[in-house]
Amino acid sequence: MKNVKIFDDKKIRSLWDNEKEKWFFSIVDVIAVLADTPRPSKYWSSLKSKLKLEGSQLSQNLGQLKMQSDDGKFYQTDVADTEQLFRLIQSIPSPKAEPFKIWLAQTGYERIEENQDPEKAIDRAMDSYLKLGYSEAWINQRLKSIEVRKDLTNEWENRGVKKGQQFATLTDIITKAWSGKSVKDYKDYKGLKKENLRDNMTNLELVLNMLAEATTTEISKENNPNSFDDNKRIANKGGEIAGETRKKIEEQTGKKIVSSSNAKLLKELNITPKKI
Repeated sequence: MKNVKIFDDKKIRSLWDNEKEKWFFSIVDVIAVLADTPRPSKYWSSLKSKLKLEGSQLSQNLGQLKMQSDDGKFYQTDVADTEQLFRLIQSIPSPKAEPFKIWLAQTGYERIEENQDPEKAIDRAMDSYLKLGYSEAWINQRLKSIEVRKDLTNEWENRGVKKGQQFATLTDIITKAWSGKSVKDYKDYKGLKKENLRDNMTNLELVLNMLAEATTTEISKENNPNSFDDNKRIANKGGEIAGETRKKIEEQTGKKIVSSSNAKLLKELNITPKKI
């Protein structure tokens, strides 16, 4: 199960391994929090080389997992489990080390709780977004969009679509069909770099994106695509239907739905992101 954890308002990519019953965390993301460096990848490369020279077993036992990057694609990423991270933190001088250790221990405990009561996972996701400054109305939409997205990716997997590049390609087709912009162009329009596009959509943008993805899921279930080209055509159709809805709303309101607004801009202007 993939997830994103929040520590000190920064995102840490993580993955729960059901078989091993462990969380695995992106080491680069952890370093970005602890070392407070603009180049965490370079910091990690230097630290890894240092650990190898010292003969540390830690550097040899670390693994890699595919995690989604800011461009929407999945790449092999150095990861560590909770125990390994506790040892790694000792090699990173940081005033945040102790608070992070407490957070790390709490994360493991929360997972046990969530297994027993799945509603706790939803509550914690809402709490994380509230801490980032989002309104409750927006958060409810965002959580629903995650559910819709999961239904779509499950459908894609059932049709043999591969995670990573193929997922990204279909997502790009849907996005462009409903919004008129590719994912990259959409993010550029909002002034985003590493940020998640959906986390910077307005309520109406989220609704139309959900409509596009939910429609794509239903069309796929009815048509039973058996090739990637079939899935591409269905993705375009699902996006087009939402795109027609967007155009009709714009005709009635006289306003463009695809917005350059983003969460960071609103916070810098000291505006509560009620529409985000």
